Amino acid sequence: MNERVSMSVQDKLKRINNFDEVELGFSKEEAIKEASRCLNCKNPMCTKGCPVGIEIPKFIEAIKNDDINLAYEIIKKSSNLPSICGRVCPQESQCEGKCIRGLKGDAIAIGALERYVADQARINNINSVVKKEKNGKSVAIVGSGPAGLSCAGELVKEGFDVTIYEALHKAGGVLIYGIPEFRLPKEIVDSEVESLKNLGVKIECDIEVGTTITLDELRDKFDYVFIGTGAGLPKFMEIDGIDANGVFSANEILTRINLMGAYKKNSKTPIKRAKTAYVIGGGNVAMDAVRSLKRLGIDAHIMYRRSMDEMPARKREVEHAKEEGIIFDTLQNPKKIVTDSNNNVIGMEVVDMELSDIVDGRRSVIENNNFVHFIECDMVVMALGTSPNSKVFKDDLELDDKGLIIVDDTLTSIDGVYAGGDITTGSATVILAMEAGKRAAKKIIDLNN
Repeated sequence: MNERVSMSVQDKLKRINNFDEVELGFSKEEAIKEASRCLNCKNPMCTKGCPVGIEIPKFIEAIKNDDINLAYEIIKKSSNLPSICGRVCPQESQCEGKCIRGLKGDAIAIGALERYVADQARINNINSVVKKEKNGKSVAIVGSGPAGLSCAGELVKEGFDVTIYEALHKAGGVLIYGIPEFRLPKEIVDSEVESLKNLGVKIECDIEVGTTITLDELRDKFDYVFIGTGAGLPKFMEIDGIDANGVFSANEILTRINLMGAYKKNSKTPIKRAKTAYVIGGGNVAMDAVRSLKRLGIDAHIMYRRSMDEMPARKREVEHAKEEGIIFDTLQNPKKIVTDSNNNVIGMEVVDMELSDIVDGRRSVIENNNFVHFIECDMVVMALGTSPNSKVFKDDLELDDKGLIIVDDTLTSIDGVYAGGDITTGSATVILAMEAGKRAAKKIIDLNN
Protein backbone atom coordinates (compact mmCIF):
# COMPACT_ATOMS: atom_id res chain seq x y z
CA MET A 1 0.00 0.00 0.00
CA ASN A 2 3.08 2.23 0.12
CA GLU A 3 3.38 2.52 -3.67
CA ARG A 4 2.44 6.00 -4.87
CA VAL A 5 -0.29 6.38 -7.47
CA SER A 6 1.20 7.90 -10.61
CA MET A 7 -0.63 10.69 -12.38
CA SER A 8 -1.40 10.10 -16.05
CA VAL A 9 0.40 12.36 -18.52
CA GLN A 10 -0.07 13.33 -22.12
CA ASP A 11 1.95 11.21 -24.58
CA LYS A 12 5.44 12.69 -24.98
CA LEU A 13 5.41 12.55 -28.76
CA LYS A 14 2.05 14.31 -28.97
CA ARG A 15 2.60 16.97 -26.33
CA ILE A 16 5.67 18.52 -28.01
CA ASN A 17 3.27 19.63 -30.75
CA ASN A 18 0.76 21.36 -28.47
CA PHE A 19 0.50 23.55 -25.38
CA ASP A 20 -2.14 21.42 -23.66
CA GLU A 21 -1.56 20.44 -20.04
CA VAL A 22 0.98 17.63 -19.68
CA GLU A 23 -0.27 16.14 -16.40
CA LEU A 24 -3.86 14.94 -16.60
CA GLY A 25 -4.82 14.73 -12.92
CA PHE A 26 -6.30 11.94 -10.78
CA SER A 27 -9.55 10.15 -11.39
CA LYS A 28 -11.85 9.70 -8.39
CA GLU A 29 -10.63 6.13 -7.92
CA GLU A 30 -6.97 7.15 -8.15
CA ALA A 31 -7.45 10.00 -5.67
CA ILE A 32 -9.15 7.79 -3.10
CA LYS A 33 -6.50 5.11 -3.53
CA GLU A 34 -3.69 7.63 -3.02
CA ALA A 35 -5.49 9.28 -0.08
CA SER A 36 -5.78 5.87 1.57
CA ARG A 37 -1.99 5.73 1.84
CA CYS A 38 -1.97 8.66 4.29
CA LEU A 39 -1.03 7.68 7.86
CA ASN A 40 -3.04 10.59 9.33
CA CYS A 41 -0.15 11.42 11.65
CA LYS A 42 -0.95 12.91 15.07
CA ASN A 43 1.91 15.38 14.52
CA PRO A 44 1.55 16.15 10.79
CA MET A 45 4.92 17.37 9.58
CA CYS A 46 3.40 17.88 6.12
CA THR A 47 1.25 20.74 7.44
CA LYS A 48 4.32 22.30 9.05
CA GLY A 49 6.03 22.11 5.66
CA CYS A 50 3.20 23.99 3.94
CA PRO A 51 3.91 27.76 3.82
CA VAL A 52 0.19 28.59 4.07
CA GLY A 53 -0.55 25.94 6.71
CA ILE A 54 -3.13 23.74 4.98
CA GLU A 55 -4.42 21.01 7.32
CA ILE A 56 -3.26 18.33 4.93
CA PRO A 57 -4.22 15.08 6.74
CA LYS A 58 -7.75 16.42 7.29
CA PHE A 59 -8.43 17.19 3.63
CA ILE A 60 -6.86 13.90 2.58
CA GLU A 61 -9.12 12.05 5.03
CA ALA A 62 -12.10 13.80 3.42
CA ILE A 63 -10.96 12.60 -0.02
CA LYS A 64 -10.71 9.06 1.33
CA ASN A 65 -14.34 9.40 2.45
CA ASP A 66 -15.29 10.84 -0.96
CA ASP A 67 -16.35 14.14 0.65
CA ILE A 68 -15.11 16.77 -1.82
CA ASN A 69 -17.16 19.52 -0.18
CA LEU A 70 -15.40 19.03 3.15
CA ALA A 71 -11.98 18.58 1.53
CA TYR A 72 -12.40 21.85 -0.38
CA GLU A 73 -13.63 23.66 2.71
CA ILE A 74 -10.53 22.57 4.64
CA ILE A 75 -8.16 23.67 1.88
CA LYS A 76 -9.86 27.01 1.30
CA LYS A 77 -9.49 27.95 4.96
CA SER A 78 -5.76 28.28 4.30
CA SER A 79 -5.29 28.74 0.55
CA ASN A 80 -7.05 31.03 -1.91
CA LEU A 81 -5.48 29.42 -5.00
CA PRO A 82 -5.62 25.62 -4.60
CA SER A 83 -5.99 24.80 -8.32
CA ILE A 84 -2.78 26.71 -8.95
CA CYS A 85 -0.81 25.47 -5.94
CA GLY A 86 -1.69 21.87 -6.70
CA ARG A 87 0.02 22.29 -10.05
CA VAL A 88 3.05 24.52 -9.55
CA CYS A 89 4.09 24.39 -5.88
CA PRO A 90 7.40 22.61 -5.18
CA GLN A 91 5.72 20.05 -2.93
CA GLU A 92 8.77 17.78 -2.99
CA SER A 93 10.73 20.32 -0.93
CA GLN A 94 7.80 21.43 1.24
CA CYS A 95 4.80 19.34 2.36
CA GLU A 96 5.76 16.11 0.57
CA GLY A 97 9.36 16.57 1.67
CA LYS A 98 8.16 16.33 5.30
CA CYS A 99 5.80 13.37 4.73
CA ILE A 100 6.55 10.43 7.06
CA ARG A 101 5.65 7.99 4.28
CA GLY A 102 8.55 9.40 2.31
CA LEU A 103 11.13 8.25 4.87
CA LYS A 104 10.85 4.61 3.77
CA GLY A 105 9.10 4.92 0.44
CA ASP A 106 7.11 7.35 -1.64
CA ALA A 107 5.61 10.45 -0.02
CA ILE A 108 1.89 11.02 -0.39
CA ALA A 109 1.08 12.88 -3.64
CA ILE A 110 -0.23 15.89 -1.71
CA GLY A 111 -0.03 18.31 -4.63
CA ALA A 112 -1.92 15.99 -6.96
CA LEU A 113 -4.61 15.46 -4.30
CA GLU A 114 -4.97 19.21 -3.73
CA ARG A 115 -5.33 19.69 -7.48
CA TYR A 116 -7.96 16.94 -7.62
CA VAL A 117 -10.08 18.58 -4.91
CA ALA A 118 -9.81 22.05 -6.43
CA ASP A 119 -10.62 20.82 -9.93
CA GLN A 120 -13.64 18.88 -8.69
CA ALA A 121 -14.84 21.96 -6.81
CA ARG A 122 -14.53 24.04 -9.96
CA ILE A 123 -16.28 21.49 -12.17
CA ASN A 124 -19.13 21.06 -9.70
CA ASN A 125 -19.41 24.76 -8.72
CA ILE A 126 -18.62 24.07 -5.06
CA ASN A 127 -18.15 27.23 -3.00
CA SER A 128 -17.15 27.00 0.65
CA VAL A 129 -16.16 30.61 1.34
CA VAL A 130 -18.06 32.45 4.06
CA LYS A 131 -17.81 36.22 3.67
CA LYS A 132 -18.30 38.68 6.53
CA GLU A 133 -20.25 41.92 6.24
CA LYS A 134 -18.43 45.04 5.02
CA ASN A 135 -16.34 46.67 7.74
CA GLY A 136 -15.96 50.08 6.09
CA LYS A 137 -12.20 49.70 5.47
CA SER A 138 -10.54 49.70 2.05
CA VAL A 139 -7.30 48.23 0.71
CA ALA A 140 -5.48 48.87 -2.58
CA ILE A 141 -3.39 45.96 -3.84
CA VAL A 142 -0.65 46.66 -6.37
CA GLY A 143 -0.09 43.65 -8.63
CA SER A 144 -2.38 40.72 -9.40
CA GLY A 145 0.17 37.93 -9.05
CA PRO A 146 0.09 35.25 -6.34
CA ALA A 147 0.97 37.65 -3.50
CA GLY A 148 -1.71 40.16 -4.50
CA LEU A 149 -4.41 37.56 -5.16
CA SER A 150 -3.71 35.78 -1.87
CA CYS A 151 -3.83 39.05 0.07
CA ALA A 152 -7.07 40.07 -1.67
CA GLY A 153 -8.73 36.75 -0.90
CA GLU A 154 -7.98 36.96 2.80
CA LEU A 155 -9.14 40.57 3.09
CA VAL A 156 -12.37 40.35 1.11
CA LYS A 157 -13.54 37.43 3.25
CA GLU A 158 -13.14 39.64 6.31
CA GLY A 159 -15.30 42.43 4.91
CA PHE A 160 -12.68 44.75 3.45
CA ASP A 161 -13.32 46.66 0.22
CA VAL A 162 -10.46 45.46 -2.01
CA THR A 163 -9.23 46.86 -5.34
CA ILE A 164 -6.34 45.29 -7.28
CA TYR A 165 -4.33 47.44 -9.71
CA GLU A 166 -2.60 45.50 -12.52
CA ALA A 167 -0.19 47.07 -15.03
CA LEU A 168 -0.89 44.52 -17.78
CA HIS A 169 -4.14 43.99 -19.64
CA LYS A 170 -4.91 40.69 -17.91
CA ALA A 171 -4.96 39.75 -14.22
CA GLY A 172 -2.82 36.94 -12.84
CA GLY A 173 0.72 38.29 -12.90
CA VAL A 174 3.40 35.65 -13.29
CA LEU A 175 0.69 32.96 -13.21
CA ILE A 176 -0.52 34.28 -16.56
CA TYR A 177 2.60 35.52 -18.32
CA GLY A 178 5.33 33.41 -16.74
CA ILE A 179 4.09 29.82 -16.50
CA PRO A 180 3.27 27.96 -19.73
CA GLU A 181 -0.16 26.60 -20.56
CA PHE A 182 1.17 23.02 -20.49
CA ARG A 183 1.98 23.42 -16.78
CA LEU A 184 -0.76 25.82 -15.71
CA PRO A 185 -3.73 26.28 -18.07
CA LYS A 186 -4.86 29.89 -18.20
CA GLU A 187 -8.48 28.85 -17.68
CA ILE A 188 -7.41 27.67 -14.21
CA VAL A 189 -5.93 31.07 -13.37
CA ASP A 190 -8.93 32.85 -14.87
CA SER A 191 -11.24 30.71 -12.73
CA GLU A 192 -9.39 31.56 -9.52
CA VAL A 193 -9.41 35.27 -10.42
CA GLU A 194 -13.11 35.10 -11.25
CA SER A 195 -13.87 33.50 -7.89
CA LEU A 196 -12.23 36.47 -6.14
CA LYS A 197 -14.23 38.89 -8.28
CA ASN A 198 -17.40 37.04 -7.32
CA LEU A 199 -16.49 37.66 -3.67
CA GLY A 200 -16.32 41.37 -4.41
CA VAL A 201 -12.67 42.00 -5.30
CA LYS A 202 -12.40 44.75 -7.93
CA ILE A 203 -9.60 44.48 -10.50
CA GLU A 204 -8.36 47.46 -12.52
CA CYS A 205 -6.06 46.44 -15.41
CA ASP A 206 -3.81 48.61 -17.58
CA ILE A 207 -2.94 50.79 -14.58
CA GLU A 208 0.71 51.06 -13.57
CA VAL A 209 1.06 52.33 -10.02
CA GLY A 210 3.87 54.86 -9.92
CA THR A 211 3.03 56.32 -13.32
CA THR A 212 -0.70 56.07 -14.11
CA ILE A 213 -1.49 56.61 -10.45
CA THR A 214 0.95 57.42 -7.65
CA LEU A 215 1.44 55.67 -4.35
CA ASP A 216 0.47 58.90 -2.57
CA GLU A 217 -2.83 58.97 -4.47
CA LEU A 218 -3.55 55.38 -3.39
CA ARG A 219 -2.78 56.26 0.21
CA ASP A 220 -5.21 59.14 0.04
CA LYS A 221 -7.93 56.97 -1.47
CA PHE A 222 -7.53 53.78 0.61
CA ASP A 223 -6.97 52.93 4.26
CA TYR A 224 -4.17 50.47 3.46
CA VAL A 225 -1.94 49.54 0.51
CA PHE A 226 -0.28 46.20 -0.24
CA ILE A 227 2.47 46.02 -2.88
CA GLY A 228 3.03 42.64 -4.51
CA THR A 229 4.49 43.52 -7.90
CA GLY A 230 7.04 40.71 -8.01
CA ALA A 231 10.48 40.81 -9.61
CA GLY A 232 10.09 41.07 -13.36
CA LEU A 233 13.33 42.59 -14.66
CA PRO A 234 15.44 39.91 -16.38
CA LYS A 235 19.16 39.51 -15.78
CA PHE A 236 21.65 39.20 -18.64
CA MET A 237 25.25 38.01 -18.77
CA GLU A 238 27.89 40.67 -19.28
CA ILE A 239 29.55 39.14 -22.33
CA ASP A 240 30.26 40.29 -25.88
CA GLY A 241 27.33 39.94 -28.26
CA ILE A 242 24.62 40.13 -25.59
CA ASP A 243 22.85 42.85 -27.63
CA ALA A 244 22.72 40.74 -30.80
CA ASN A 245 19.59 39.99 -32.79
CA GLY A 246 18.42 36.60 -31.53
CA VAL A 247 19.28 37.12 -27.84
CA PHE A 248 16.19 37.14 -25.62
CA SER A 249 15.30 36.97 -21.97
CA ALA A 250 13.19 34.02 -20.85
CA ASN A 251 10.70 36.61 -19.57
CA GLU A 252 10.11 37.95 -23.08
CA ILE A 253 9.77 34.49 -24.61
CA LEU A 254 7.30 33.34 -21.94
CA THR A 255 5.31 36.59 -21.87
CA ARG A 256 4.87 36.63 -25.63
CA ILE A 257 3.84 32.97 -25.67
CA ASN A 258 1.64 32.90 -22.57
CA LEU A 259 0.09 36.36 -22.50
CA MET A 260 0.13 37.27 -26.18
CA GLY A 261 -0.37 33.85 -27.80
CA ALA A 262 2.80 34.06 -29.90
CA TYR A 263 2.73 30.30 -30.51
CA LYS A 264 -0.51 30.56 -32.50
CA LYS A 265 -0.35 30.59 -36.29
CA ASN A 266 -2.29 33.85 -36.59
CA SER A 267 -0.33 35.64 -33.85
CA LYS A 268 0.39 39.32 -34.40
CA THR A 269 3.54 39.02 -32.27
CA PRO A 270 5.09 35.74 -33.41
CA ILE A 271 8.36 34.46 -32.00
CA LYS A 272 11.24 33.91 -34.37
CA ARG A 273 11.24 30.27 -35.44
CA ALA A 274 14.92 29.64 -34.88
CA LYS A 275 16.66 26.47 -35.98
CA THR A 276 18.66 25.92 -32.78
CA ALA A 277 18.13 27.68 -29.45
CA TYR A 278 20.14 27.53 -26.24
CA VAL A 279 18.46 28.51 -22.97
CA ILE A 280 21.08 29.53 -20.41
CA GLY A 281 20.16 28.51 -16.85
CA GLY A 282 18.88 25.57 -14.84
CA GLY A 283 15.86 26.79 -12.91
CA ASN A 284 12.13 26.38 -13.43
CA VAL A 285 11.97 29.41 -15.73
CA ALA A 286 14.66 27.88 -17.92
CA MET A 287 12.64 24.64 -18.12
CA ASP A 288 9.49 26.54 -19.01
CA ALA A 289 11.27 28.50 -21.73
CA VAL A 290 13.09 25.58 -23.33
CA ARG A 291 10.00 23.34 -23.34
CA SER A 292 7.98 26.15 -24.89
CA LEU A 293 10.56 26.59 -27.65
CA LYS A 294 10.52 22.85 -28.31
CA ARG A 295 6.78 23.15 -28.98
CA LEU A 296 7.55 25.75 -31.65
CA GLY A 297 9.56 23.14 -33.54
CA ILE A 298 12.96 24.49 -32.44
CA ASP A 299 15.96 22.27 -31.64
CA ALA A 300 16.05 23.33 -27.98
CA HIS A 301 18.96 22.97 -25.55
CA ILE A 302 19.57 23.82 -21.91
CA MET A 303 23.05 25.08 -21.10
CA TYR A 304 23.84 25.00 -17.39
CA ARG A 305 27.18 25.75 -15.79
CA ARG A 306 26.80 23.13 -13.06
CA SER A 307 25.90 19.44 -13.28
CA MET A 308 22.44 17.85 -13.42
CA ASP A 309 22.67 17.12 -9.69
CA GLU A 310 22.93 20.84 -8.87
CA MET A 311 20.13 21.91 -11.20
CA PRO A 312 17.56 23.86 -9.12
CA ALA A 313 14.53 23.17 -11.33
CA ARG A 314 11.89 20.75 -10.06
CA LYS A 315 12.93 17.19 -10.79
CA ARG A 316 9.52 16.45 -12.30
CA GLU A 317 9.92 19.27 -14.83
CA VAL A 318 13.44 18.12 -15.69
CA GLU A 319 12.16 14.60 -16.32
CA HIS A 320 9.35 15.91 -18.51
CA ALA A 321 11.88 17.98 -20.45
CA LYS A 322 14.09 14.93 -21.02
CA GLU A 323 11.08 12.93 -22.22
CA GLU A 324 10.29 15.70 -24.69
CA GLY A 325 13.75 15.58 -26.25
CA ILE A 326 15.34 18.62 -24.63
CA ILE A 327 19.13 18.37 -24.83
CA PHE A 328 21.03 19.20 -21.61
CA ASP A 329 24.52 20.63 -22.03
CA THR A 330 25.83 20.81 -18.47
CA LEU A 331 29.12 22.08 -17.07
CA GLN A 332 29.28 24.62 -19.89
CA ASN A 333 28.87 28.40 -19.97
CA PRO A 334 28.87 31.05 -22.73
CA LYS A 335 31.96 33.26 -23.02
CA LYS A 336 30.88 35.20 -26.10
CA ILE A 337 27.89 35.37 -28.45
CA VAL A 338 29.11 35.29 -32.04
CA THR A 339 27.31 37.30 -34.73
CA ASP A 340 27.38 37.86 -38.47
CA SER A 341 27.84 41.21 -40.22
CA ASN A 342 24.18 42.08 -39.53
CA ASN A 343 24.51 41.42 -35.78
CA ASN A 344 22.48 38.22 -35.99
CA VAL A 345 23.39 35.36 -33.66
CA ILE A 346 25.26 32.55 -35.43
CA GLY A 347 26.71 30.79 -32.41
CA MET A 348 28.50 31.00 -29.07
CA GLU A 349 32.00 30.55 -27.75
CA VAL A 350 31.54 28.24 -24.78
CA VAL A 351 33.86 27.36 -21.92
CA ASP A 352 33.83 24.07 -20.05
CA MET A 353 33.26 24.35 -16.30
CA GLU A 354 34.49 22.30 -13.36
CA LEU A 355 32.79 21.77 -10.02
CA SER A 356 34.69 23.12 -7.05
CA ASP A 357 34.08 23.45 -3.31
CA ILE A 358 30.70 23.67 -1.61
CA VAL A 359 29.83 27.31 -0.88
CA ASP A 360 26.55 28.21 0.89
CA GLY A 361 25.24 24.69 0.36
CA ARG A 362 26.03 24.53 -3.39
CA ARG A 363 29.02 23.40 -5.42
CA SER A 364 30.79 26.41 -6.89
CA VAL A 365 32.16 26.25 -10.41
CA ILE A 366 35.34 27.44 -12.09
CA GLU A 367 36.22 27.84 -15.76
CA ASN A 368 38.51 25.41 -17.51
CA ASN A 369 39.94 27.86 -20.02
CA ASN A 370 41.79 25.12 -21.84
CA PHE A 371 38.47 23.95 -23.25
CA VAL A 372 36.78 26.80 -25.12
CA HIS A 373 34.83 25.72 -28.19
CA PHE A 374 32.31 27.11 -30.68
CA ILE A 375 28.72 25.92 -31.00
CA GLU A 376 26.33 26.87 -33.76
CA CYS A 377 22.93 28.37 -32.91
CA ASP A 378 20.67 31.22 -34.00
CA MET A 379 18.87 31.95 -30.71
CA VAL A 380 20.14 32.45 -27.15
CA VAL A 381 17.71 32.83 -24.24
CA MET A 382 18.86 34.08 -20.85
CA ALA A 383 17.08 32.47 -17.87
CA LEU A 384 19.36 33.71 -15.10
CA GLY A 385 16.85 35.08 -12.64
CA THR A 386 15.16 38.43 -12.25
CA SER A 387 15.38 41.59 -10.18
CA PRO A 388 12.63 43.89 -8.87
CA ASN A 389 11.21 46.74 -10.91
CA SER A 390 10.79 48.94 -7.85
CA LYS A 391 12.20 52.18 -9.27
CA VAL A 392 8.70 53.66 -9.31
CA PHE A 393 8.75 53.44 -5.50
CA LYS A 394 12.30 54.71 -4.92
CA ASP A 395 11.18 58.18 -3.86
CA ASP A 396 8.51 56.80 -1.52
CA LEU A 397 9.78 53.60 0.09
CA GLU A 398 13.03 52.46 1.63
CA LEU A 399 14.85 50.04 -0.70
CA ASP A 400 17.95 47.92 -0.19
CA ASP A 401 20.98 47.94 -2.51
CA LYS A 402 19.30 45.32 -4.74
CA GLY A 403 16.22 47.47 -5.20
CA LEU A 404 14.08 45.26 -2.97
CA ILE A 405 11.50 46.96 -0.74
CA ILE A 406 12.66 46.76 2.86
CA VAL A 407 9.95 45.40 5.16
CA ASP A 408 9.51 44.51 8.81
CA ASP A 409 7.19 41.49 8.65
CA THR A 410 5.56 42.91 5.46
CA LEU A 411 5.29 46.50 6.82
CA THR A 412 7.26 49.01 4.71
CA SER A 413 8.87 52.26 5.81
CA ILE A 414 5.48 53.97 5.40
CA ASP A 415 2.77 53.31 7.96
CA GLY A 416 -0.21 51.55 6.39
CA VAL A 417 1.76 50.39 3.33
CA TYR A 418 2.69 46.70 3.20
CA ALA A 419 4.67 44.65 0.70
CA GLY A 420 5.42 40.98 0.12
CA GLY A 421 6.58 38.38 -2.35
CA ASP A 422 9.42 38.73 -4.84
CA ILE A 423 9.44 42.53 -4.56
CA THR A 424 10.81 42.06 -1.03
CA THR A 425 12.78 38.80 -1.34
CA GLY A 426 13.86 38.50 -4.96
CA SER A 427 12.75 35.60 -7.15
CA ALA A 428 11.06 32.84 -5.16
CA THR A 429 8.11 30.46 -5.52
CA VAL A 430 4.40 31.05 -6.03
CA ILE A 431 3.52 29.59 -2.64
CA LEU A 432 6.02 31.79 -0.77
CA ALA A 433 4.53 34.86 -2.47
CA MET A 434 1.08 33.65 -1.43
CA GLU A 435 2.26 33.21 2.15
CA ALA A 436 3.58 36.78 2.20
CA GLY A 437 0.29 38.14 0.86
CA LYS A 438 -1.63 36.16 3.44
CA ARG A 439 0.65 37.37 6.24
CA ALA A 440 0.20 41.02 5.25
CA ALA A 441 -3.57 40.55 5.11
CA LYS A 442 -3.54 39.08 8.62
CA LYS A 443 -1.66 42.11 9.95
CA ILE A 444 -4.26 44.44 8.39
CA ILE A 445 -7.12 42.30 9.71
CA ASP A 446 -5.63 42.22 13.23
CA LEU A 447 -5.43 46.02 13.24
CA ASN A 448 -9.18 46.15 12.73
CA ASN A 449 -10.29 43.51 15.24
